[in-house]
Order: sequence, then C-alpha cells, then structure tokens
Amino acid sequence: MDEPLRLMCVLAHPDDESLAVGGTLAMYAANGVETSLLMATRGECGWAGEAAANPGPRELGRIREAELRAATWALGIRNLVFLNQMDGALGQSDPAMVIARIVAEIRRLRPHVVVTFGPDGLYGHPDHIAISQLTTAAVVGAAAPAFDELGDRRSHQVDKLYYRVWTAAEGEIYRAVFGELGIDVRGTRREWVAWPDWSVTTRLDTAGYWSEVWEAASCHRSQLGNPARFAALSAQDHRRLWGTQQFYRVMSLVPGEAEVEDDLFAGIRSRARHSYPGFAASNGATSANATMVVRQGSAA
Repeated sequence: MDEPLRLMCVLAHPDDESLAVGGTLAMYAANGVETSLLMATRGECGWAGEAAANPGPRELGRIREAELRAATWALGIRNLVFLNQMDGALGQSDPAMVIARIVAEIRRLRPHVVVTFGPDGLYGHPDHIAISQLTTAAVVGAAAPAFDELGDRRSHQVDKLYYRVWTAAEGEIYRAVFGELGIDVRGTRREWVAWPDWSVTTRLDTAGYWSEVWEAASCHRSQLGNPARFAALSAQDHRRLWGTQQFYRVMSLVPGEAEVEDDLFAGIRSRARHSYPGFAASNGATSANATMVVRQGSAA
C-alpha cells in the first residue's frame, strides 16, 4: 500500500490555522494529503469584543475551541491535537514538557513536512515566537533515538521544516483587510515583520481554495470584529487575501527541485517508494468528507 503524504502545522491560537495557513491546509487536504494541526492554546485570553462582555478565560477557551473545531472541518484537517497551554503564557511554559508533547505527536503522526510560525512571530507575538522555537526543537528531538522521555515510541525524522513568512506585498493585502497588526510587550510596540522577497523559498498558489478558507475564518466569530467589513469583500478580494502563501524552508533532507518551490512536498513526491495522488483536484473536493480526530494533548 502506498504511503500517504502527511503535513503537520504547529500553531499557537485558534484562528492561526485559518488566517495564516488556511489556503495551504485546504489545498493539500483537497489533494489527498493527510493534514494535522497541533494547537498550543485555546486562546483563553484573546477576547476581541467589549471588555464588559468578556466571558472569562474558561468560557472563552470553550468558545474558541468550538470555533476551531468548526474551522478544521471546513479546511479538511484530519487530526486536531490540543497541547493545553495557556494563552499569552506559552513562553513561560516548561519548554521540556511542551517539546516532549510535540515530539510525541510527531512520532505518532509521522509527518513528512512540518510548518510553524517564523522566529519573528509575524508581529513579535510572544506565543508565536515560542511555538516557533518549541516546534523547531521538537523536530530535532523527534529524530533523536536518545530522546527517550516518551517510552517506546519510534523516532521519526521529518523531511522538511518550514516557517510561514509574509513579504511586504502580502502584508499590505492583510493590513488592508485586518488593519495594523501589532502587540505591546513590556512597554515596547511590536509590529508586522516583512521578510525580503529573496528569502522566500516556497510560494504556493492557493487562490482556488479561498472559499474554504473564508468558511473556516468565518467560524472564528469571537475574533472577527465587525462582520460587515468582511461581508463586503468580493471574490477577487478573497483571492488576493488568501491566494498566495509563502514560506521559508528551514531544513530539508531531500534535494531541492527549484530555486523557489511551488510545493511543500517538492523532492518528496519524486521518491520512487511513494506514489502520490495527482495535484490537480477540484477546489475543496474532499474537505467535507475528512475524518477529524481530536486529541486533548495526550502524549500517549
């Protein structure tokens, strides 16, 4: 039996999967790739409404978890794992414990490709920065037989690790819709970080999957703010917003096939021992039929 391609995204908050890599996840799921999502937190502190209406961390976490489950269904994500960390405090978590949890899931799900945030955290968000660091360490740990905190699980070497990055042009499109993105950290304002065009190693054309991405993004109602602003977007606006997703290839164990790849699995598909489905499925054909398995952060 042919081995399926497997993609894993490791992110910090519910809505990261839709707003950051929704096009990527929808495209690969529709083309037969087994997609998995590891979510570090439930976004318990990410209230976007009036302060007086904030339901509190426990209830908000429940709301955002439900929103995420709906979004993963829209994107065709097969496996959803919660790492059960606290929103806003991921950088203060015990790194050995979180890395071990991620290692356990890498070894269980055995992805060929792993995607996470870049070291800049998109706009300096501490949780985004932390999950980038923790995931990078876990990819190394998962391949090391000496990393024995996880009992009898076999080590697993990921073929490729990518950071999701944004260039200035892509950032302008996002800011036109979402406004300025930034965060205040210890008295310093951190804002959107644009990567230079020459640093992009992989550029995906995901324009054909904008409707799946918008369906997923719309599930995060607690985060969208004014829905009228998004309702006014045309199909052309959506294609511009979700139509190109760019990455920096951090690590690859397979030969490069192009100066700028158009496929996260470039070099993996060509291996003789694999036989993969064609990469031209109709838009969103399989997402509604995906079987999603939700795990509550267990490392077992």
